[in-house]
Amino acid sequence: MTKTIIIADDHPLFRGALRQALAGMDDGLQIIEAGDFSDARKAAAENQEAELMLLDLTMPGVSGLSGLIALRAEYVELPVVIVSASDDPATIRRALDLGASGFISKSASIDDIRQAVRAVLDGDLWTPPGFDLGAEQDPEMAELIGRLQTLTPQQSRVLGMLGEGLLNKQIAYELGVSEATIKAHVSAVLQKLGVDSRTQAVIQLTKIGAEIIDQESRSMT
Repeated sequence: MTKTIIIADDHPLFRGALRQALAGMDDGLQIIEAGDFSDARKAAAENQEAELMLLDLTMPGVSGLSGLIALRAEYVELPVVIVSASDDPATIRRALDLGASGFISKSASIDDIRQAVRAVLDGDLWTPPGFDLGAEQDPEMAELIGRLQTLTPQQSRVLGMLGEGLLNKQIAYELGVSEATIKAHVSAVLQKLGVDSRTQAVIQLTKIGAEIIDQESRSMT
């Protein structure tokens, strides 16, 4: 039986390295590549039976963990493993809290990558060896993640679309529901996030990714 894994990363060389790491695992493996977040979503939509997505945190079209939130809301059955150079405990913990099935550091060995993928395909969570999950050290971030966890998948999708700058009418069209339904979802999102406006909700969503992007930028300089 063919297994499908989606590799979503904007660096062709790293996508190639991941493909090479996975190629030796299973003869029946189908690997689909995506170079930006839009292509990642398209790949997930066109491959509803995919067993796994390996998702980079910093790609064109996505802001840090907001991409994970969007994918987990839109494709509830698709396990997502974050692959990132930002492998500090806080980032790993937040990724898992927001629904990731695992976290692979970009410095991981081929054996570790294969072990991680096998574990997630078997239904387990994967964290880097020796990682201690612990508790969120930033009270403000802990509260925000807790609030985000209360959103339903549909509310998370609406929040993500607000982050993309879409109007209620556009969101209603994309989701195939009435504008009144979207207004109700937006009201619920604002209430659950403890904010008064769409702009404030988007700011909260942006906070999830800003720190990670800063870390990625520093690691490349």
